[in-house]
Amino acid sequence: MAAAAEPVGPPAGGGCSAAAGGSVPVLFCFSVFARPSTVPHGAGYELLIQKFLSLYGDQIDMHRKFVVQLFAEEWSQYVDLPKGFLVNERCKVRLVPLQIQMTTLGNLTPSSTVFFCCDMQERFRPAIKYFGDIISVGQRLLQGARLLGIPVIVTEQYPKGLGSTVQEIDLTGAKLVLPKTKFSMVLPEVEAALAEIPGVRSVVLFGVETHVCIQQTALELVGRGLEVHIVADATSSRSMMDRMFALEVGPCYFLFPQAFQICKRVEKAILWTMQREKLVYVTEVGFLHIKSDMGKESSPSRKPYL
Repeated sequence: MAAAAEPVGPPAGGGCSAAAGGSVPVLFCFSVFARPSTVPHGAGYELLIQKFLSLYGDQIDMHRKFVVQLFAEEWSQYVDLPKGFLVNERCKVRLVPLQIQMTTLGNLTPSSTVFFCCDMQERFRPAIKYFGDIISVGQRLLQGARLLGIPVIVTEQYPKGLGSTVQEIDLTGAKLVLPKTKFSMVLPEVEAALAEIPGVRSVVLFGVETHVCIQQTALELVGRGLEVHIVADATSSRSMMDRMFALEVGPCYFLFPQAFQICKRVEKAILWTMQREKLVYVTEVGFLHIKSDMGKESSPSRKPYL
C-alpha cells in the first residue's frame, strides 16, 4: 500500500477533540462500502491501516497500491492523509486503490540497503525468547554490514529504564544510535538519515519485539515506499505465538506480500548483499567466512549457526 502524500488540506488536530485516552468514532470507507468504527485517541497511519484490514481485508486486492485519504470539510472532498496525521476528532477516511501495480521485491544491493537494529537492550534479555540466539545472529548481520559498507541505524527503547544495547552487539560504525519512546523506529532523525542516503530502496530489519516494534516499523517503512526484509532468525518476542503471528499472518505480511519479505535465515540477508570484492558466504557447517577476490580467507568469525 502506498504512503500518504505530502500534507494538503487540514492539519493534524483541531476541532472538537475527544478526551485523551478515549475512543474516537471514524467512518472507514472502501469501494462502495462505509463502515463506522472507533480508534484510540491519537491513532496514526498504522492503526488506520490495521483497522481497514480488519474491516475489509477479504476484499482488498493485495497486488495493488493504495492511498489513505481524509475527508476535508474545508474542501468538501477527500484529500491525501496529511503526513503525521493523528486522529483526535470524529472523521471519515477512505482507502483508494491506485491504477499501478505494486512492484515486486528486488535483490538487496549494498548501495541501496540500510540495516535497522531495533531495541536489542539489556533489560529484554531475560524476557525475550531465544534472546541469546538473536544476539548471535545480530552480531553476524552487523559484521556483514561493516564489511559491505551498509549503513546501520540502531534504536533503543527508553534506554534510561531499559538499558543500552547489549554489549555483545558491536555498534562500531553505526550511522545512528537513537533513543525512542514510541514503537516504530521511524523517527524524524531516521527519516532525515534515510533522505541523506542516495537511492536507498531496501531495509533489512531485525531486533525485538516482532509483533510490536518490528511490525510497526515495517508498516511505516513500506508505507513510505521502501522494501522491507525481516530476518526471521534475528527477531523474537516474549511470546512465541506473538512472534509467529506477526511473521506469518500479521498485517505486514497480509497487506504487503510483494513489498515485504521474511528472510528465513540471516545468511540469506547477507548473501543477497554480496559484492565481488567482498564475498560473504556460509559453509555447510554454518560459520561465516570472509574471502577476498584472491580466495584467501581472512580470520573467520566462528559464530554458531542457529
